[in-house]
Amino acid sequence: MFPLNKDKILLIVLRIMAGISVLSLLFILFYLVKEALPILQSISSHRFFTDESWHPTSGSYLLLPMIIGSILIMLGAMIVSAPLGILTAILSQFYAPPWFTKPLNRTVEILSGIPSVIYGFLGIVTIVPLLAEFQAPGTSVLAGVIVLSFIVLPNIVLISNNALSQIEQVHIHNAMSLGLSRYAIIRHVILPQAKPGLFTGIVLQSGRAIGETLAVLMVCGNVVQIPGSIFEPVRTLTSNIALEMAYAMNDHRSALFLSGLMLMVVVLVVILIAEKFSPQANIQ
Repeated sequence: MFPLNKDKILLIVLRIMAGISVLSLLFILFYLVKEALPILQSISSHRFFTDESWHPTSGSYLLLPMIIGSILIMLGAMIVSAPLGILTAILSQFYAPPWFTKPLNRTVEILSGIPSVIYGFLGIVTIVPLLAEFQAPGTSVLAGVIVLSFIVLPNIVLISNNALSQIEQVHIHNAMSLGLSRYAIIRHVILPQAKPGLFTGIVLQSGRAIGETLAVLMVCGNVVQIPGSIFEPVRTLTSNIALEMAYAMNDHRSALFLSGLMLMVVVLVVILIAEKFSPQANIQ
């Protein structure tokens, strides 16, 4: 009997798990295409961008406002939460005293585990009424951006903390020996090395933001329109699927699966753009 090679066993297990992940993704993609195919065969694809409205039971299949709404809310949330998350991680790692850092990190961990529906509930009872006092109706793009920012912010802080903590101490010590200030060390030594990890965290949370359903459904107003301002209501692709899938039939049901397929395409485009401009790609 030959002794078991643990490295080979681990390699086989990892390959199996990677294969399962790829097969799962391909199965999801195949199922979405299969279910969306009837509507693609029955009407021209340009109608999803040119029809007058979204009324599937009447033969109108406008998806463009929901695509734009999904992208707007995702971008808004990331513009707010990404800088805050990275700055919070820098505060935790390099500026805050230990008595403050430990409860801060525990709080962030707890916040990251709260179900998104709770954030949606808090948004509809606090944020929406506040916005309604400023400009009705309150349920709007801005409400969605604020709630979604609260959802993704804790995870960005955790991922940024992890990326910053992986920096080799020898580089920091060398910079300190040269007499650089704390700001200069963070700006010119730590952030360039942590940039790939920070970037990855932002990309991952962008995918989560654009796929969020319940919280966005509760605070955005669910009106199928291209918003003229951040105070107007909007409906996202995920909200549309959640609202109508229970009673959809025939082409209507197929159009909802097409919404899911378009959502995957949007996420894929975001990932490809991120890969194009990622720090790792620039280094190579």
